[in-house]
Amino acid sequence: MDDPVKDLNQLLLKFDLKQNYVNDDFYVNNSNFFAYNLIEKWPRWEKNILNVHGEKYSGKTHLANIFMKKNKAYKIIAKEFNNDTLKNFKLYENLILEDFDKNIDERLMYTLFNVADQDNKYILINSLVPINELNFKLKDFVSRAKNCIFAKIENPDDELMFAILLKNFSDRQIKVEKKLIDFIIKHIDRSYGKIYEFVYKIDEISLKKKKSIDFKIIKEALKV
Repeated sequence: MDDPVKDLNQLLLKFDLKQNYVNDDFYVNNSNFFAYNLIEKWPRWEKNILNVHGEKYSGKTHLANIFMKKNKAYKIIAKEFNNDTLKNFKLYENLILEDFDKNIDERLMYTLFNVADQDNKYILINSLVPINELNFKLKDFVSRAKNCIFAKIENPDDELMFAILLKNFSDRQIKVEKKLIDFIIKHIDRSYGKIYEFVYKIDEISLKKKKSIDFKIIKEALKV
């Protein structure tokens, strides 16, 4: 049976991409470097709260897991944070709040942010949009949510799209020529979500037709 990790390493070397892969197969380039660099710079942050934001599948959770593994952080879904987990936070230096949106307890979050400042603790928040753009009702928390470091993961450029496609194909043990990946990049929406939808769809078509991936199957998946 083929080893997907070995295959990926061979492909990365072939396409000269391996040097950009870091912890846990996270690919760093211009689109995500600012956020990744801040994760690596901890605890040398200008403020105690870092908000990494970007569209779904952009790598926010991947970065959070790197941060958690490296710094022994306590991780929880933001809307599940409560008084008990606030007590747990006091046992940790770092907290990760995933999927942060307006559906949170604003008074509790206001308390949490103040605890982080007073006790010199750190919070990493992942969200689709910057938290200072969410329509909170509590005025004190609206003001407090602005006092963070904001790091946006930008839409993927060609290099990152190539790396994401290559990694996803390798994970599924699908071998695709470079010219086919280049064609996909030219015709697919520059969106993390669209890339993952495409990979799933092309894998489904290939399995259904019991054929290896070629231009015809790619065009069918892209509808071009």
